[in-house]
Amino acid sequence: MRVFPLFNLSEKRDLSSRLTSWGVLIVLIYFLIAFLTPIFVRLNILPDVNLGLVNPIYAAPSFEHWCGTDRLGRDVCVRTLAGSGVALQVVFWAVTLAVILGVPLGMLSGFLGGTVDRTLVLIMDTLYTVPVLLLSVVLAFLLGRGIPNAAAAICMVYVPQYFRVVRNQTVQVKSELFIDAAKTLGAGPFWIMRKYLFRNVITSVPVLLTMNAADAVLVLGGLGFLGLGLPESIPEWGSDLHMALSALPTGIWWTALFPGLAMFVLVLGLSFLGDGLESLLGEIDT
Repeated sequence: MRVFPLFNLSEKRDLSSRLTSWGVLIVLIYFLIAFLTPIFVRLNILPDVNLGLVNPIYAAPSFEHWCGTDRLGRDVCVRTLAGSGVALQVVFWAVTLAVILGVPLGMLSGFLGGTVDRTLVLIMDTLYTVPVLLLSVVLAFLLGRGIPNAAAAICMVYVPQYFRVVRNQTVQVKSELFIDAAKTLGAGPFWIMRKYLFRNVITSVPVLLTMNAADAVLVLGGLGFLGLGLPESIPEWGSDLHMALSALPTGIWWTALFPGLAMFVLVLGLSFLGDGLESLLGEIDT
């Protein structure tokens, strides 16, 4: 008896394309918001995110304040929009640094083997076993608050993931005949890694990068919610949720809803982008 799949190949391809398109659209909208918000603040089209003392405290959403105001009278809509730039900045540096550290270490470990491989695997496996949020909390506590420190703390969470993926692929690729031929011709290990290995092991990094970016948004929000992320003067969704927590029992819902919704939509867009890229790259490989 013939079994029909739930989706045929063309339907899967269409779904992957739609997910990728939606992901790209959502992420581009956030980049556009992050770019325009500071310009609008400087042109006095939007109020400064930290100058809200002339506004009523905990004002409900209205035509004057679309998302209401917080406990200091600051416009929640403006702080939520400004938080997009902060989130993208921290996530960009965190994921970029993780790639810069994890990919070369993975290639080095997988290609050289021996004591170098065992030492790096032990270190990375130890870091990998620690829960993501717990490790970032410890590192953020040690480094202190601020955008560079938050990016560094989140970066170290994802280095072991890139290391493991790249190392495993390096171990597989280095047994290929063209690697043996390069060694026979006298090529050094670093030349082989740069010339042959890199292009073969880097293919899975874009998918992992987008997935880690989505997760990093949540980690940054978690640090801010715990009071370990960024100073209160910097608009950040997790910090705003932390400040909104005490007001929720009194029926003041808007100070938590809009930052949480902004975080959710960005994570959703990055997840769509990662899922779509994974499916599309999988079809190319097959």
